[in-house]
Formats: sequence, structure tokens, C-alpha cells
Amino acid sequence: MADSLSTGLGEEKEKEKEDRERDRNAAKNEKNKEKDGVTETLGFNDRNSGRKDKKRNLSDLSLIRFITTELTRGYFLEHNEAKYTERRERVYTCLRIPKELEKLMTFGFFLCLDAFLYVFTLLPLRVILALLRLLTLPCCGLSGSRLLQPAQVCDVLKGFIMVICYSMMSYVDYAMMYHLIRGQSVIKLYIIYNMLEVADRLFSSFGQDILDALYWTATEPKEKKRAHIGVIPHFFMAVLYVFLHAILIMVQATTLNVAFNSHNKSLLTIMMSNNFVEIKGSVFKKFEKNNLFQMSNSDIKERFTNYILLLIVCLRNMEQFSWNPDHFWVLFPDVVMVIASEVAVDVVKHAFITKFNDISADVYGEYRASLAFDLVSSRQKNAYTDYSDSVSRRMGFIPLPLALLLIRVVTSSVKIQGSLSFMCVLLFYLGMITLKVLNSIVLLGTSCMFVKEANMEEKLFDPPPSAVSSRANSRAQRTKHIHIPPQQEPTTDKGGIPLASDNSQTANMAESPAPTLPKSDSDTFLTTPDEDDDDKIINADTGLEGDGLKHRAPKKDLLEIDRFTICGNRID
Repeated sequence: MADSLSTGLGEEKEKEKEDRERDRNAAKNEKNKEKDGVTETLGFNDRNSGRKDKKRNLSDLSLIRFITTELTRGYFLEHNEAKYTERRERVYTCLRIPKELEKLMTFGFFLCLDAFLYVFTLLPLRVILALLRLLTLPCCGLSGSRLLQPAQVCDVLKGFIMVICYSMMSYVDYAMMYHLIRGQSVIKLYIIYNMLEVADRLFSSFGQDILDALYWTATEPKEKKRAHIGVIPHFFMAVLYVFLHAILIMVQATTLNVAFNSHNKSLLTIMMSNNFVEIKGSVFKKFEKNNLFQMSNSDIKERFTNYILLLIVCLRNMEQFSWNPDHFWVLFPDVVMVIASEVAVDVVKHAFITKFNDISADVYGEYRASLAFDLVSSRQKNAYTDYSDSVSRRMGFIPLPLALLLIRVVTSSVKIQGSLSFMCVLLFYLGMITLKVLNSIVLLGTSCMFVKEANMEEKLFDPPPSAVSSRANSRAQRTKHIHIPPQQEPTTDKGGIPLASDNSQTANMAESPAPTLPKSDSDTFLTTPDEDDDDKIINADTGLEGDGLKHRAPKKDLLEIDRFTICGNRID
């Protein structure tokens, strides 16, 4: 009996152990299923549901349901509101560019026209007044220490340069130059025209320095120590420059005339396509506000020069056809095509430059105010330059060679015979003076309005920037500033053991930038670094660029930007 009871108790204990092991295994299996359970978003598989998913209707996995989902799928643009708002503002900026750009171009065109008409109208009268003052000095006596005022000296020098260069230009045969250029191949003429454009910029950059050096050498106070080679060598350099630049522009005009008179117009088409190549060379570059200001001034000067070249071409062609008005309408479509291509290229170029560099269209208003400031400041009592010279420095437009060429072409194309012809010339001259005066009055009023809108009245009474400060600013922009932190002595305790400064570590932790949201690749491609990126300073210890350092390269004001001033690392 005892054996049977003991065997029965043993069997019951074994059954209880088996039941406990089964419960433990079941619990472990459930936990493993919970860990491995993954719910997929498209509803193809759900491991948490186990065997119940096998009973799902097969119609949920059909092609019809996938197509229905694609057709009815929705999304919400307001989840990325900032991105789409920025894209819309870029579109609005591109739409505003043609209007704002043409406002600047129109204002700049009349500024160039005013400086150009000054050579024909007021400059001869001012030269005559200065010469009369020299002739009447023995009778009136010396009223001061100077024979002539500095402005009168500059006017007399300009008059002598024009007279001497015109006498030299009379020996240049325009017809021989035309036939020499016409005998060249189309590709060679295209290369020559591109070389002439580059040479024109180089002549303009160096020519204004030659003229300024002549004016300053002739009007420099005698008390100062002589540090120049003399007025006469500077004068001959100025005459040589004006003559060579006039010859260069004559070759440009002759090449354009050959393009107009070619039978298949292939050369004209190639020359017009050169404007579209300009888009490729400028659009896909980083531009700052100062670089865009230089490019705008260059476009104003280029457009005005092209108008004068087209006028010269029309005069030469009309002379060959005995001033037949019917031939003018033959040239008119080509003239309109050249002007329209120039305007279209400028609009497209500026629109995409402002788009890629995140520049607002309001910047053209600042450019107008800067150009207007030059005009208003030249009318002040304390003016330190003539307006035509300030236009030459700001835009790179030097009116003397272009005016000399136009006088040469007009005098060779128009024959003046008889008293009636002289009366017509006198009336035409009076009309030019009237146009100059009216243009100056309108420009002066408009410029005063632009200066007031920009709140630049106080700068009118500021002294001109010195050469030392301008050089210091240019050097500061060209060089990289290396910030070397001062070496700090380690703090020690009473026993002489150096202590680690925890304050510096906490300060560095506090100055660490906050995490920013990641940008997509498209945003990185469509945006360019800000202007502050050029001013980042390299720390000598870490080799990293620091934004919070104090020593930064000063930014140049628009009033300090001339046509051939280096902005950033280039001239535009």
C-alpha cells in the first residue's frame, strides 16, 4: 500500500512539472511574438495578427485597390509652408525684375546722355570763357593766386585734347578700313569683335586713370613737393589714349557696319548670339550686391555705346545711298533686332542672378539712389569732381573718344556749303544746348527725389573718402583675418597644482550653435551662401570658421564702388 501511494504522488508531481513547463513555454512564445511583430504600412503583412491574417479577403491586395489608392491619395502643402512661400516670392521677384531694371537703365541712359551732350554743348563754351579770361588778364589784373580755376584748367585740357585728336583722326581713312574688314572671313570677324570688346574695357579702366592723373597734375597746389613727371608728358599720354580708344571704337563700328551690309546676315546673327553667351558666363556665379551694381553700370554703358554705334552705322549707310529715306526702313528691322536682343539678354541675366543669389528687386532702387547721389553731389559748392568724370568712374563710360568718333563721322558724312547750311548747323547746336539744359533740369529734380527717398541727404556734406582709408578697406577685404586667441595662464591652487577651468568648457558649450533642421538637396542647390560667408574668420587653433568673432572685413558702401573696383575676388 505504501508503495502504491508513493508512486501515485510521484506521478502527480511529474504532471504538475509538465504543466508548469508548458505554461512557461507558452509565455515565452507569446513574448517572442510580441517582439517580432511588425505592422507594415501598406497592409500586405501583419505578424501581430498571426493566423487570422490568412483569412483576409484577397481583394484588398488587388491591382484595383492600388490604383484607387494612387488616384485618391492626398497631401498637404501647408506642412511645408515656408518653403513654398519662398518659391512664390522668387517668382514675384523675377516678374518685378524687368520693370525695376528698365527704370535703372532708363535713368542711367539719360545720365550718360547728359555727360555725352556736355562734350558738344557746354564744354566748348566753357573753353571759350577760360581762354577769354587768359586774354583779359593783362587788362583786369590778377584777382587771385591762380591764373585759372582748377575746373577751367581741366576744361581747357579737354578742349585741346579734342582738337588735337580730331586733327589726327582726319588722316584715318574710314573707307579703306571698311573694305579691309569686309574682306575677312566671318569667323575671323567674330573673334576680332570679341577682342575689341575686351580691349574696350581695358582701355576704359586705364584711360580714366590717365585723364585723372592729368587733371590732378595740372591743378595740384604748388606748395606740395613735386612727385610727378610733369604736365606735358601726362598731356601727351592723354592724347595718345583718346586717339587709340577712338580708333578702337571706329573698328567696332566698322565691324558692325559690315555685319549690317552682309547679304545673309550671318555675321550679325553671330554677333547677337555673343550676347546670349554672356548669360552663361554670369548667371551661374555667386553675386553680391556690389558685384551686381558693377554689372548694372556696365550694362548701362554698353547699351548707350551700342546706341551710338548704331547711329554711326545708320549715318554711314545713309550717306552711301545719298540720304534716301527708303534705305532707312531697310536698316530699321536689323536695328530693332539688335536692341531687342540686348534688352532681352539683360532682363534674363538679371532675373536669374537675383533668383540664384536671393537678392531682392528693391536693390535697383538703391542703385538709382547711388547714381543720383553722384549727380547731386557734383552740383554742391564743395564738389570735388565734375559730373562727367564721376559718370566715367562709376560706369566706365568715357565720353571723349566716343564724341570724337561721332564728330569725325558726322563731318565726313554731312557736307556744309552755303549760308543756309551754317544756319542749320547753328539751329542744331542751339537745339542740342536746349536738350542738354532740359535733360539736366529733369535729372537734377529726379535725383534729388531719389536721394531724399534713400535718406542720403546727410552724406552730401561729408568730406570725400581719402585714398588711405579706401586702400585700407580694399586690403581688409582681400586678406583673410586669422584670429589667434591670447594664451591664458593656468590657475593654480595653494599647492601649485594647476586647476582645469570648467568655466571655459561651459562657455564653449553655451556658444555651440543650436541644431537646425535638415535641408533637402534641392534647397541646397537653389540657394547660395549669404554675404556673411565671405567674412568668416579662421581660428588658428581649431582651423574652423567662426561667425561670432569680432574682427570682420568691412563691407564697401555703394558710393565707394567704381566700375573697375574689385568686389569680392573679381570685377563684373
